[in-house]
Amino acid sequence: MSKSIIAEGRTTNEAIENGLKKLNLPKKMVDIKVLENEEKRSFFSILAPRVVKVELTVKEEEQKNKKTKKEIILSKEEQDKSAQNVEEFLKEIKGTLPEDAKYEIIKKENAIYVNLYSQELGFLIGYRGETLYAFQNILTAIAGKGIENKVRVILDIEGYKAKREKTLEDLAKKVAKTVIKTRKPIKLEPMQAYERKIIHSKLQENPKVETTSIGEEPYRRIVISLKK
Repeated sequence: MSKSIIAEGRTTNEAIENGLKKLNLPKKMVDIKVLENEEKRSFFSILAPRVVKVELTVKEEEQKNKKTKKEIILSKEEQDKSAQNVEEFLKEIKGTLPEDAKYEIIKKENAIYVNLYSQELGFLIGYRGETLYAFQNILTAIAGKGIENKVRVILDIEGYKAKREKTLEDLAKKVAKTVIKTRKPIKLEPMQAYERKIIHSKLQENPKVETTSIGEEPYRRIVISLKK
């Protein structure tokens, strides 16, 4: 059964944006039905606050994808096999890495975690982690060889992700203060879903600002604005 929610706003667009924010999905992933239009107002309701209601229903394909992702649990054998695949690959490329480079592989039911350590591995991180995520995709493909289930590999290098998370949280607080002061919305640069989630989470409890995502991947970005 498809997931549906009812969202409200002062205009149709505002109601849709509020609903998309609740679902944390882009517009293309939902079907939208206007339940109560701002133009259809009776004489008796003319003095009442304007409210538009829309129903957002998650498209079946997206619903199936989310369900599939949640259900993937690796067996002990699959964990061992995928970790072995990754380790064999890392051993093969170790000669191309700095001499002091070390790696750690942690097996879990939901993913294989790989940590690389060396002060000289900045080239594997790249601009805002772009190279890191590309390398993570390569390891994911390698880890899944000979395994029926889809294997997720979570890669980190020298604790980069924790440092990046702190940077993004500080950015979120700083931009929120600017938005409150100037009363004007601010668009952030395009970010990966993982990074956008950090911004959304940091400002979720802020009583004065709200966050929305706009655009399509890989150029999807966050807008921070005053709460209406």
